[in-house]
Amino acid sequence: MLSELIDYAGLFPPAQLTLERADEEYRRLLASRHAWMLGRFILPFSRLQTLLELHGEAPRFSLSVILDGTRDAVLWLNELSDRLDALARLLRERPSVEIAALEIPLPPLGAARERYGAALSQVGALLERTGLRSIPCYVEFPRDVRWSAEMPDAIASLARTRLRAKIRCGGLVADAFPSAAELAAHLQACVEHGVAWKATAGLHHPVAHRDPATGFAMHGFVNLFVASCIALERAPFEEIEAVLAEQAEGAFTVAASGLSWRGRECDVRSMERARRTGLISYGSCSVDEPVEDLTAMGWLA
Repeated sequence: MLSELIDYAGLFPPAQLTLERADEEYRRLLASRHAWMLGRFILPFSRLQTLLELHGEAPRFSLSVILDGTRDAVLWLNELSDRLDALARLLRERPSVEIAALEIPLPPLGAARERYGAALSQVGALLERTGLRSIPCYVEFPRDVRWSAEMPDAIASLARTRLRAKIRCGGLVADAFPSAAELAAHLQACVEHGVAWKATAGLHHPVAHRDPATGFAMHGFVNLFVASCIALERAPFEEIEAVLAEQAEGAFTVAASGLSWRGRECDVRSMERARRTGLISYGSCSVDEPVEDLTAMGWLA
């Protein structure tokens, strides 16, 4: 369940470390006893060259590169094309640089008649043209007033273009946190169309809870993983939603045979399947907090 689960996002809020400090922290984590839980170092493309200069050579760890840039739909495609060209050129010139994943945030739709399928087809074509198709690519859709209506077709378009989904689970304001129902619908759509996904934001702790400092209803990464398992087993929507909303730590138990939630079991085989075809990883600016919480729960020694 936990192997290479946490992609390190120390450059992003709320930690928002400098690149030098985030690099130091990631290397510290790689040398820690729980380094096996650590996934990729998440880095905006706009800061990739600075990281390479910082190391003086290829970093000795893998990267997940966010193709950041303008949110203007008119300029977005040209800028994405330029950045993918630059990335492909870098990998040809410095093959020791290990880019394990790409993350692409889409701009909002413009006219009412527009759909995400056209933009995703363009992304797929650019990946083919630049020779980057073999790198797993996660696409994040803007969570705006059109998202709920557009989601089923958007996830189907991801499947057609052999892309993955990136689901944002929180942020700095209450409205940035999707409801359990919204997440359940997203997971079911991904399962229906065979789309793997990663999550990001607001997932510092294993189990869903209400944050005492902000009052925000926070999602838990254990909730997400169990929901991914049972969604792949075609559980009903109401059960997936209930798992995502669960705030009692004791409702989740782990044993050699697998995980369970209130008697609903996910055996080791279903857990392995979920990590291959469901929740691949999640981004977090903290790794110490998940480790401390899981240790307190008795899940880690």
